[in-house]
Amino acid sequence: MTTFYAQPYSLCASGFYFECADTYEAKIGKVRDDYGQPVEEFEIQFIDGETIDAQLFKALCVHQSNVNTFIEKLEEWDDKEKAMLIIAIGECSYDFDIERDDPQNFDVDLYEIDSLKDLAYQFVDDGLFGDIPERFAHYLDYDAIARDLGMDYAEISIDGINYVYRCG
Repeated sequence: MTTFYAQPYSLCASGFYFECADTYEAKIGKVRDDYGQPVEEFEIQFIDGETIDAQLFKALCVHQSNVNTFIEKLEEWDDKEKAMLIIAIGECSYDFDIERDDPQNFDVDLYEIDSLKDLAYQFVDDGLFGDIPERFAHYLDYDAIARDLGMDYAEISIDGINYVYRCG
């Protein structure tokens, strides 16, 4: 279960922990400062949960007006969609509205692979460089191909999984 903390911007009030939208909605209207005034603005903090969810929270810049949608989407999106969002928003600088947009609609080539050199091997095997006979493939300089791929592709590790990606 993912745990969040709603920290009031007012120094005269105490925040609260929550794990679901219902708890958040129930508690947010009841918070008062030391003078009995209602607290209206909160910073939402990610406290505990999966590493990929924490990275997604940071990439999406979750705040009090979209935290309920974020909690809902955590259950809806799989890890591949979450990784795509982290890369598209955090690395490729795409805009994303958590309320309306679909994480599948980004022009990002994403490969779950350890390195650019492994991607070079995969591209040769897939025939992206033409039909190269098996006996000649052993003589290719895969390090040089990987360096060339590095002009368009980058590597990132998300939640212990290595990805190679290219922003479109």
